[in-house]
Amino acid sequence: MACNSSETTDDGGFVMPCLSCASTYQAEIAAEMMIHFSGLKNLDKPGIRAFPKLVVCLVCGFSRFTVPESELPFLANGAPARENATPERCL
Repeated sequence: MACNSSETTDDGGFVMPCLSCASTYQAEIAAEMMIHFSGLKNLDKPGIRAFPKLVVCLVCGFSRFTVPESELPFLANGAPARENATPERCL
């Protein structure tokens, strides 16, 4: 959803201005990404698949996203994500 107002969105939420240029002209976009651990010691670890929603500033391109809660334990432990993981199985 693109927003060019600093007031509220169609669903009653508030628009957070871009952290880079302070514009409120942004779009929320579905994404698929693979998160890899950095460093040579992690070369053998598979990446963690995540499907976050990106918020992209349509003025400067600055983007932000939130990692889905079900994937946070894998990031915290440095373990590979499993297919169909749920928060209960992750703990």
